[in-house]
Amino acid sequence: MTRSFTFLVNPASGDGAAPQAVLPVARLLRGAGARVDVASSSGPQAVAALVARAVERGDVVVAVGGDGTLSHLVGAVCSGGGVVGVLPAGRGNDFARMLGLPTEPEEVAELLLHGAERCVDLLSWQAPGAPERLVAGSVYSGVDARAAALVDRMRWTPKPLQYPLGAVRALATYQPGRFRVVVDGVVAEYAAATVVVANSGYYGQGMHIAPSARVDDGLLDVVVVEAASRLELIRRFPRIYGGSHVELPEVTVLTGRRVEIAADARASVPVGADGEALGSLPGLGGPAAVVELRPGALRVVG
Repeated sequence: MTRSFTFLVNPASGDGAAPQAVLPVARLLRGAGARVDVASSSGPQAVAALVARAVERGDVVVAVGGDGTLSHLVGAVCSGGGVVGVLPAGRGNDFARMLGLPTEPEEVAELLLHGAERCVDLLSWQAPGAPERLVAGSVYSGVDARAAALVDRMRWTPKPLQYPLGAVRALATYQPGRFRVVVDGVVAEYAAATVVVANSGYYGQGMHIAPSARVDDGLLDVVVVEAASRLELIRRFPRIYGGSHVELPEVTVLTGRRVEIAADARASVPVGADGEALGSLPGLGGPAAVVELRPGALRVVG
């Protein structure tokens, strides 16, 4: 039986490259006899309605964009019992990198038509007083959330330079925070630059932040980078691409299934997930934010 597809395109992904990326893939799928619908992901409510109709028809819902585009879809796909495909067309494409998914149109079409389904884990993010949000890759707080915000404002910087430049700028002005991190009930406190709760090993356009992470191992990897001088953090920053930063004494890696996180600093501590801002972490004086694992929650072609 030939699969059918609904492509949800984020027109802003890849600095506007996503709408063009879908054309050759859709053409190849239609040439193979598949039914293909293409729609623009114009907002959370519209996306939820589009996904619901696509899942009801039995379509594979294909995220055309980057990590943020995928994360906006996964909740609606999971609640409907649907299947996701990925056409990487964003800035980072780190979840696709983690899954080893292709980017060339012919290879993408072949995978979507004939690739096997697999089940991967997701993260659930719950801040006090806010609705739950499912996340594919990672939730990060501190200096890397600041870097992601800087990258989001870059329009004329060449794409390969955006994340490195954003990270260095964020490191050059960062202020450490006092973080409380509770992993499966075990409490620890850190003076830290950043805390990352990872499902996928990659973020920030190929930075291997959590080299031991696997998307189907039923575990969260928690990476804590403790405070150091700005110069020292910038000097050691390149190690993150190969994952050797985890060997540094100021880096702690924990694993578990439920993480509570809160922080105090001179200013509020920003938090983000898969390239999208989530606001600020709650302070140490009140209820913490919670990240929990949803094992095998997402069915994905690939």
